[in-house]
Amino acid sequence: MSRDTYYVTTPIYYPSDKLHIGHAYTTVAADTIARYKKMRGFDTMFLTGSDEHGQKIERKAQAAGKETQEYVDQIVETFKKLWDKLDIDYDYFIRTTEERHEKVVQKIFKKLYDKGDIYKGNYEGWYCTPCESFWTERQLEEENEEKVCPDCHRPVEWVEEESYFFKMGKYADRLLEHIKTHPEFIEPESRRNEMINFIENGLDDLSVSRTTFDWGIPVPIDEDHVIYVWIDALSNYITAIGYETDPENFEHYWPADLHLVGKDILRFHTVIWPIILMGLDLELPVQVFGHGWLLSDTGKMSKSKGNVVDPVVLINDFGKDAIRYYLLREVAFGTDGTYSTEALIQRINSDLANDLGNLLNRTVSMVEQYFDSEIPEPSVVEEVDQDLINLAAETKTEVESQMDKLKYTVALEKIWNLVRRTNKYIDQTTPWILAREENKRERLKTVLYNLLEALRIIAVMLKPFLTEAPYKMGEQLGQLEAIENASWDDSKWGSLKTGVKVYNGEPMFPRIDLEEYFEKVEARKEESAAEADDNKEENNLELAEVKDRITFEEFMNTDIRVAEIIEAEKIEGSNKLLKLKVDIGLEKRQLVAGIAKHFSAEDVIGRKILIVANLEPATIFGVKSEGMILAASDPDGNMVLSTVGDNIANGSQVK
Repeated sequence: MSRDTYYVTTPIYYPSDKLHIGHAYTTVAADTIARYKKMRGFDTMFLTGSDEHGQKIERKAQAAGKETQEYVDQIVETFKKLWDKLDIDYDYFIRTTEERHEKVVQKIFKKLYDKGDIYKGNYEGWYCTPCESFWTERQLEEENEEKVCPDCHRPVEWVEEESYFFKMGKYADRLLEHIKTHPEFIEPESRRNEMINFIENGLDDLSVSRTTFDWGIPVPIDEDHVIYVWIDALSNYITAIGYETDPENFEHYWPADLHLVGKDILRFHTVIWPIILMGLDLELPVQVFGHGWLLSDTGKMSKSKGNVVDPVVLINDFGKDAIRYYLLREVAFGTDGTYSTEALIQRINSDLANDLGNLLNRTVSMVEQYFDSEIPEPSVVEEVDQDLINLAAETKTEVESQMDKLKYTVALEKIWNLVRRTNKYIDQTTPWILAREENKRERLKTVLYNLLEALRIIAVMLKPFLTEAPYKMGEQLGQLEAIENASWDDSKWGSLKTGVKVYNGEPMFPRIDLEEYFEKVEARKEESAAEADDNKEENNLELAEVKDRITFEEFMNTDIRVAEIIEAEKIEGSNKLLKLKVDIGLEKRQLVAGIAKHFSAEDVIGRKILIVANLEPATIFGVKSEGMILAASDPDGNMVLSTVGDNIANGSQVK
């Protein structure tokens, strides 16, 4: 692999259903580093795709009454549409049902078999269908006297069948040595330590074939078996770039510089995958980075919990750049974080609308007013100018350092320090005062040039992160072509073209009224409900479909308590929110409830209601809320609170 290449991958996603915001989180991160490396002059390869085989997919298709290939084709199409809406600029989208991939996976299996690394035996043990994972007795966990998968905590199945096995232990010492001598191989450090402990506890031989379903790649030496999904899926990283089919291209890009994966599949990418590569006598990837989860208020997002956030809805509501910025800025990459629409809107209003958008608007307006929209030549320089110039240079260096460590949040914070410093520069230099005196005109030219140049540099540095705003900035600054063609080195000071016209366009990021937005969301729900009503048979009440079943343990994790409302008041500026103070026996809590259209503050005081007491606190319309009341609506839309008799003590738990 030559020094000027950079190969980055996402996991290939499982097409059991549409993707959620957590999947977008990984893919936007990969897209950003690929764009950054391309700007640095690297020949980049960015791979994503879909992992389409396995028992879970086969069962999903059967449940939907569709042929398996037809089912995955429809789901994969939604993947591609989502990546298009987010401007994900991948170089190749691999599907594991591609003929080329399937043939090479069979060759990989045969190579490992011929080498003696795969042998035939009988498997008896525990299998988790959702995770496509085999587990030993000692690895399982137990919940409510039921054996569950240690990854997803769902019940496992006992499987007895003939199987081919891969000799994992043969390469365990070699892998352990590699991890310890190449600490950059697994990041962050906490994940590396987990994998070291996992390997040191001993590796069992891995079952790499199945006979109980057909939806997979046939084992080339025994067509009664299909190849275990993780050999199939993990091999995509080499089949996509030409392993066994295009040696020149494969040698050009391999080994991969970065596999970006969620922490839940880190073990497969840092234990199974490198051991497969060792068996094939191939180099290991430079780095596998296991990032944290983007959680909802109720924990890890999953369709079965009904707590997923649809990125398509968010993109339609807020725009792709706002979503990309939020995903990269809100949560330190590598740690878990919680998605919040309130936090998203706050980022849009504060960082994008106020800091960046307002800076662009103020600057372009002054150039229009004082120099007939033409960018002036700088002349009279003062110390405050050099401070701004120095910070721009420091920002470039610091962003480079942070991007090399995948610290997207810190990199964006460095850029925003420059944005805020440029806003401060306006206040320090007071161009509106300089414009009043003719003898200050040369100084005014320098000030406005510096503002425009700072904005140009900010636009260049934002190109890896945002895919629309830098070019809108370029248009308004009269520098569109320069921004479009800019490399990373063009974020140096002094490249702004003078004598060209600026123009004041529409705001890039209009401010969003939090209350109005949630009212629109509520209106959409009501409209959807009304449409559903229109489709019902006359006098036949159609209730919402019951969500997927949950375990008793999952239900017991929800702490529902009796609470007495002791204070209530409307939240200023909102026509649907009440701020409540409730007594839950052990303590008093503050809640925000969207019930003001149905109940006055006076109506609810003294009522004993049911609340979910163990939700993470949230800020709603600027007010902290420490729980959620339970309520229902009748067919006419009238709200009813869940209440209990006065004789039930505050804090009593619903079981």
